[in-house]
Amino acid sequence: MTRYDRPARPPARTTRSESAAPGIGRRRFLGYVLAAPTLATAAEIGRAPQATARTAAAGIPSADITELVDLNDVMTAAALPTSNLIKVVVHTDGTVSLALPRAEVGQGITTSTAMLIAEEMDVPLDKVRVTSADARPELVFNQLTGASNTTISTFTPVRVAAAVARGRLLDAAAIELGAAVTDLTLKAGVITDLVGGSIGIGALAEKAASIEPRHVSVELKERRDFAVIGTPQNRIDALDAVTGRKKFAMDLNVPDARPTMVCRPPTINGKVGSVTNLAQVSTMPGVTDVAVISTGVAVRARTFGQCIDAVRALQVSWKPGSAEGKSDESVRKQLRDAELPLGLPPLTPSVEASFTFHFRSNSALETNCAIADVRSDRAEIWSGLKAPIVAQQAIAAKLGLPLHAVTVHVTEGGGSFGRKLFYDAALEAAEISRKIGKPVKLMWHRADDSRQGRTHPMAISRVRAAYLGNSVLSYGQRHTSVATDLGHGLGEVFTALAARLPVGDIGFSETFFQLSQSMPYNFGVHSRLLAETDKSFNTGSLRGVYSPDVTCARELIVDRLAAKMGKDPYRFRRDFLRDDRSRAVLNKVAEAGNWGRAMPDGTAQGIAFHSEYHALSAVLVEIDCRPETVNRPIRDGVAGPRVTKAVFAVDVGLTVNPRGLEAQMMGCLMDGIAQTLTSGLHLRDGHFLEASWDNYFYTRQWNTPPELEIIVMPTTTGKPGGAGELGVAASMAAVACAYGRATGTMPTSFPINHSTLSFTPKPTVPPIPASPTDGLEHVR
Repeated sequence: MTRYDRPARPPARTTRSESAAPGIGRRRFLGYVLAAPTLATAAEIGRAPQATARTAAAGIPSADITELVDLNDVMTAAALPTSNLIKVVVHTDGTVSLALPRAEVGQGITTSTAMLIAEEMDVPLDKVRVTSADARPELVFNQLTGASNTTISTFTPVRVAAAVARGRLLDAAAIELGAAVTDLTLKAGVITDLVGGSIGIGALAEKAASIEPRHVSVELKERRDFAVIGTPQNRIDALDAVTGRKKFAMDLNVPDARPTMVCRPPTINGKVGSVTNLAQVSTMPGVTDVAVISTGVAVRARTFGQCIDAVRALQVSWKPGSAEGKSDESVRKQLRDAELPLGLPPLTPSVEASFTFHFRSNSALETNCAIADVRSDRAEIWSGLKAPIVAQQAIAAKLGLPLHAVTVHVTEGGGSFGRKLFYDAALEAAEISRKIGKPVKLMWHRADDSRQGRTHPMAISRVRAAYLGNSVLSYGQRHTSVATDLGHGLGEVFTALAARLPVGDIGFSETFFQLSQSMPYNFGVHSRLLAETDKSFNTGSLRGVYSPDVTCARELIVDRLAAKMGKDPYRFRRDFLRDDRSRAVLNKVAEAGNWGRAMPDGTAQGIAFHSEYHALSAVLVEIDCRPETVNRPIRDGVAGPRVTKAVFAVDVGLTVNPRGLEAQMMGCLMDGIAQTLTSGLHLRDGHFLEASWDNYFYTRQWNTPPELEIIVMPTTTGKPGGAGELGVAASMAAVACAYGRATGTMPTSFPINHSTLSFTPKPTVPPIPASPTDGLEHVR
């Protein structure tokens, strides 16, 4: 169930053409008509987002750096200088297209971007085509997908480019129809005059084009005039997705590209020592090539099944990996040794606790994959990439080719969770193609993704809060983590803008941490610091990066503070939240979820709040931890608590597509449930035990809440806020708080089921487990 609140709409705005008076105001922007055979337009450099005012709340005021600038602001500022390189094109068939320099990985940005164009151009949504742009080095930082930044940073540039196109079309129509521009109306892709004359935008595409660039001024629609933005829309690619027509990397038919897989080491980042049966495997049915590469032994064959057979047959001796001999216990000890001190104990009462968050997989539904065709003088790559420019640079360096000789095509991705910020498969495919001299279609096995792929780093978060009477005097958090790899391009953003960031001379990770973590409560003097250690793991920016762990630890301490001060958890949060907008979101879930209702022993409600990137979320869940209901046969071998109800309220400032936002928050909730209760990687002797989805327990249908309500709050700021990662942290925290209240014991290790290994680990040699032959349970 979803709630949407929409204001009444006044009559549409008066259309303005490029002949209107120049200048930039609150709604007026500069753009370009580009030199092109059909109409093509782009935006002038936009303006950086402004800080949002806060309404004071109870408690001792707390300053927070994210009120001045946050990670999203930094990414938006970095993208501004090249905003004019993103262009809207009108075609003779009446369609409008845009090659979006951000990656669609299931979050719905192609749909929301199409909605922006449809809004400003008054064309039907089904006439807008949004595709993925190839790697374009000239875009610099404008082709990096992450930190929930796409809609924020492209909201104005895309609309400006569309508005320029609209004005140009009206001017061309005025000539064709012999009418004044002010007497013309553009609706549903057709321009009409006062006497019934009409012409479609397709017929004007060439007439409205320009032989040289032209600088123009346009006025964007007022929010009250929106007819598309803010309305629930189905995804423009939904039909293709459900009918199998949607093309991902492995669906592409690149000439001579054959299925390819890699025999990988039994431990993380191990290297090939020797292969005793290379020649024999080369003659196996369907096998065309076998080659030793930097990450293992590559096999190319007619089918992926033949690749798997060959990989399993290889006899390889391996050199030690980067995490040789390490385990959960040894890494946890490293983290404890690296913890930064919280300082002297306070003189007033306090609460303090340490929370452990185990490794989690960054694997998406689509396994890591890429197609590569490398020749002596050039290379062409196809892959789902969120940082294609960095990938292009790395591949060019690996192959010893000039950058312009490497073409990187961005394909739509079947999920990401931060995984596709990295280009591991694309780089590996390029290496294999060069080594064997043939095009390859590389796909990682699910065991590869779980055991050698990117993981969310293991971390410990220690929190201490001091209080006296009805006030929280101080709050400190020390987050200690296995190092997060930021080599996907975000670090370069920080370097480029270092002089403009109010964070001093600190490293990439600490900058990311400080600019992405907010303090929403008036908790007096507060501090948060990150310490990182151990770079021997392949880590990545799992959805939310630091926020889920940091927020989960904080919200559990908030519950404990409320108990110590004799206050209800919801009312405690409401009293200490720093502004009315935050309180409205929290109040909404408490009201809709019937907070405080009587519940049986062993069940409880939990509530949590999280804010980031100018957006807010609050979650209320109900959980059932009763032994008689949780200790039942479960096909995955896991018995445990079940979230039975969830209410989610979200305020992203201005919602472009409420239906898309609803889907995002549903996904965030599933992530939160998984990370709290079931999904984690077990590290033993330098390798992870999990080898696929049958033993990596992401949220299943049986532990999805049967009652779920998403509440999309009315527009509050008039500008979009970050949405893609927003809901994970509050969801994880709410489930953890509910578990603590239901069991009477605050959880301190996540996922909660981590201490019980509920499956028999698959062997590491051969590296790929045998495939089921009949799909039945006995093969597991």
